[in-house]
Amino acid sequence: MNYPPSTQRLEFRCWTSDDLSLALPLWGDPQVTALIGGPFTEEAIARRLSTEMSCMQEHHVQYWPIFLLESGEHAGCAGLRPYDVDQQVYELGVHLRHKFWGQGLAIEAGRAVINYGFDSLNASALFAGHHPRNEMSRKFLLKLGFTYTHDELYPPTGLNHPSYRLSPR
Repeated sequence: MNYPPSTQRLEFRCWTSDDLSLALPLWGDPQVTALIGGPFTEEAIARRLSTEMSCMQEHHVQYWPIFLLESGEHAGCAGLRPYDVDQQVYELGVHLRHKFWGQGLAIEAGRAVINYGFDSLNASALFAGHHPRNEMSRKFLLKLGFTYTHDELYPPTGLNHPSYRLSPR
């Protein structure tokens, strides 16, 4: 399996070329993407989907789409991307559709991705960052056990984003 196992409420899978209809309401939503450089056009979202699939082929990771086990409804994506390939450090990311905010799904998905990164990929560490004004993301990362390390330029926003690291337990 090339993605995290199911959790209590979520299941993961890999993006496919047929998933534009899932990606559009996620990365096209101004509420979801306001602090990561969006909202994005359909063309930009199609490129993002292609990038996710390429990342999976090249590095065996992506921000995998996640679905509610109970209904099969697409809830967003959660996963990893290469951050420092030579050191086996991956970047954690979670993007949830707005209607699923505040339900604990981000933490559930984040924990599954963290376990997958350390247990299946033998990551030496995980990296994550967030927009300086995104207090919810800060709390999310701290709850997952990440530790603030520095601020780092995030080109899509042109801002220095607080950055965090998590080492294997």
